[in-house]
Amino acid sequence: MKPASSSKTSIGRRAAHAILLAAALSTLGACGKKERPKADLAAARISTIGVNSYLWRASLDALSFMPLLQTDSAGGVIVTDWYANPNNPTERMKVTVTILDQDLRADALRVAASRQVAVAAGTWVEAPVDAATVQKLEDIILTKARDLRREAISG
Repeated sequence: MKPASSSKTSIGRRAAHAILLAAALSTLGACGKKERPKADLAAARISTIGVNSYLWRASLDALSFMPLLQTDSAGGVIVTDWYANPNNPTERMKVTVTILDQDLRADALRVAASRQVAVAAGTWVEAPVDAATVQKLEDIILTKARDLRREAISG
Protein backbone atom coordinates (compact mmCIF):
# COMPACT_ATOMS: atom_id res chain seq x y z
CA MET A 1 0.00 0.00 0.00
CA LYS A 2 1.28 3.50 -0.90
CA PRO A 3 1.76 6.14 1.74
CA ALA A 4 -0.82 8.97 1.78
CA SER A 5 1.71 11.60 0.77
CA SER A 6 2.65 9.59 -2.35
CA SER A 7 -0.94 9.36 -3.56
CA LYS A 8 -1.44 13.12 -2.99
CA THR A 9 1.67 13.79 -5.10
CA SER A 10 0.44 11.62 -7.93
CA ILE A 11 -3.02 13.26 -7.83
CA GLY A 12 -1.33 16.68 -7.92
CA ARG A 13 0.76 15.64 -10.91
CA ARG A 14 -2.29 14.35 -12.76
CA ALA A 15 -4.12 17.60 -12.07
CA ALA A 16 -1.18 19.65 -13.31
CA HIS A 17 -0.94 17.51 -16.48
CA ALA A 18 -4.68 17.91 -17.07
CA ILE A 19 -4.43 21.71 -16.72
CA LEU A 20 -1.47 21.87 -19.10
CA LEU A 21 -3.25 19.64 -21.63
CA ALA A 22 -6.38 21.78 -21.49
CA ALA A 23 -4.35 24.96 -21.99
CA ALA A 24 -2.49 23.43 -24.95
CA LEU A 25 -5.70 22.23 -26.58
CA SER A 26 -7.40 25.60 -26.18
CA THR A 27 -4.39 27.29 -27.80
CA LEU A 28 -4.43 24.83 -30.69
CA GLY A 29 -8.15 25.34 -31.15
CA ALA A 30 -7.56 29.01 -31.87
CA CYS A 31 -5.10 28.09 -34.66
CA GLY A 32 -7.84 26.61 -36.84
CA LYS A 33 -9.59 29.92 -37.44
CA LYS A 34 -9.47 31.17 -41.01
CA GLU A 35 -9.52 34.89 -40.22
CA ARG A 36 -6.13 36.35 -39.56
CA PRO A 37 -5.20 40.00 -39.57
CA LYS A 38 -3.13 40.98 -42.57
CA ALA A 39 -0.18 43.27 -42.11
CA ASP A 40 -0.38 46.48 -44.10
CA LEU A 41 3.27 46.71 -45.16
CA ALA A 42 2.70 49.89 -47.10
CA ALA A 43 1.13 51.81 -44.23
CA ALA A 44 2.38 55.30 -43.63
CA ARG A 45 3.50 54.19 -40.18
CA ILE A 46 6.21 51.56 -40.42
CA SER A 47 8.34 51.66 -37.32
CA THR A 48 10.16 48.39 -36.69
CA ILE A 49 13.37 50.41 -36.32
CA GLY A 50 12.05 53.09 -33.98
CA VAL A 51 11.21 55.67 -36.65
CA ASN A 52 9.40 55.68 -39.97
CA SER A 53 11.33 53.26 -42.17
CA TYR A 54 10.48 55.07 -45.41
CA LEU A 55 11.93 58.33 -44.10
CA TRP A 56 14.93 56.47 -42.68
CA ARG A 57 15.74 54.66 -45.93
CA ALA A 58 15.15 57.78 -48.02
CA SER A 59 17.46 59.81 -45.76
CA LEU A 60 20.24 57.23 -46.01
CA ASP A 61 19.79 57.14 -49.77
CA ALA A 62 19.87 60.92 -50.12
CA LEU A 63 23.05 61.17 -48.04
CA SER A 64 24.78 58.13 -49.52
CA PHE A 65 27.42 60.25 -51.26
CA MET A 66 28.59 61.72 -47.92
CA PRO A 67 30.62 59.86 -45.29
CA LEU A 68 28.42 58.91 -42.33
CA LEU A 69 29.65 59.78 -38.86
CA GLN A 70 26.72 58.49 -36.80
CA THR A 71 23.47 56.64 -37.45
CA ASP A 72 20.88 55.79 -34.82
CA SER A 73 17.78 54.11 -36.22
CA ALA A 74 16.11 53.91 -32.81
CA GLY A 75 16.48 57.64 -32.24
CA GLY A 76 16.16 58.59 -35.90
CA VAL A 77 19.41 60.54 -36.20
CA ILE A 78 21.87 60.55 -39.10
CA VAL A 79 25.00 62.70 -38.89
CA THR A 80 27.44 62.98 -41.78
CA ASP A 81 31.06 63.88 -41.60
CA TRP A 82 32.41 66.85 -43.54
CA TYR A 83 32.06 66.44 -47.29
CA ALA A 84 33.83 68.53 -49.91
CA ASN A 85 32.60 68.35 -53.46
CA PRO A 86 35.57 67.47 -55.71
CA ASN A 87 34.47 70.28 -58.08
CA ASN A 88 34.65 72.83 -55.23
CA PRO A 89 37.28 71.67 -52.69
CA THR A 90 37.35 75.03 -50.86
CA GLU A 91 33.87 74.44 -49.44
CA ARG A 92 32.58 71.61 -47.29
CA MET A 93 29.23 70.60 -45.78
CA LYS A 94 28.06 68.55 -42.83
CA VAL A 95 24.41 67.42 -42.53
CA THR A 96 22.26 66.17 -39.67
CA VAL A 97 18.91 64.54 -40.39
CA THR A 98 16.50 63.88 -37.55
CA ILE A 99 13.34 61.85 -37.98
CA LEU A 100 10.93 62.97 -35.29
CA ASP A 101 7.96 60.63 -35.69
CA GLN A 102 6.88 57.17 -36.75
CA ASP A 103 4.47 58.58 -39.34
CA LEU A 104 5.40 59.52 -42.90
CA ARG A 105 4.76 63.26 -42.65
CA ALA A 106 6.67 66.33 -43.76
CA ASP A 107 6.88 67.67 -40.22
CA ALA A 108 8.44 64.41 -39.03
CA LEU A 109 11.70 65.34 -40.76
CA ARG A 110 14.27 67.91 -39.70
CA VAL A 111 17.39 68.65 -41.72
CA ALA A 112 20.22 70.86 -40.49
CA ALA A 113 23.39 71.70 -42.38
CA SER A 114 26.68 73.35 -41.57
CA ARG A 115 28.98 74.87 -44.15
CA GLN A 116 32.62 75.87 -43.98
CA VAL A 117 34.91 77.55 -46.47
CA ALA A 118 38.68 77.37 -46.65
CA VAL A 119 40.43 80.69 -46.06
CA ALA A 120 44.00 79.40 -45.84
CA ALA A 121 45.76 76.06 -46.05
CA GLY A 122 43.97 73.83 -43.51
CA THR A 123 41.92 76.68 -42.00
CA TRP A 124 38.14 76.46 -42.26
CA VAL A 125 35.66 79.10 -41.15
CA GLU A 126 31.92 78.83 -40.69
CA ALA A 127 29.82 80.18 -43.52
CA PRO A 128 26.06 80.60 -43.87
CA VAL A 129 24.05 77.81 -45.47
CA ASP A 130 21.51 78.83 -48.06
CA ALA A 131 18.03 77.98 -46.72
CA ALA A 132 17.09 76.68 -50.15
CA THR A 133 19.80 74.01 -49.83
CA VAL A 134 18.26 72.58 -46.67
CA GLN A 135 14.76 72.82 -48.15
CA LYS A 136 15.88 71.03 -51.31
CA LEU A 137 17.41 68.18 -49.28
CA GLU A 138 14.19 67.83 -47.25
CA ASP A 139 12.18 67.72 -50.49
CA ILE A 140 14.48 65.03 -51.93
CA ILE A 141 14.11 62.87 -48.81
CA LEU A 142 10.32 63.28 -48.63
CA THR A 143 9.88 62.54 -52.33
CA LYS A 144 12.05 59.41 -52.05
CA ALA A 145 10.13 58.27 -48.94
CA ARG A 146 6.80 58.67 -50.73
CA ASP A 147 8.18 56.77 -53.74
CA LEU A 148 9.31 53.92 -51.46
CA ARG A 149 5.85 53.75 -49.90
CA ARG A 150 4.18 53.84 -53.34
CA GLU A 151 6.44 50.96 -54.49
CA ALA A 152 5.46 48.95 -51.42
CA ILE A 153 1.76 49.49 -52.15
CA SER A 154 1.98 48.50 -55.80
CA GLY A 155 4.48 45.70 -55.25
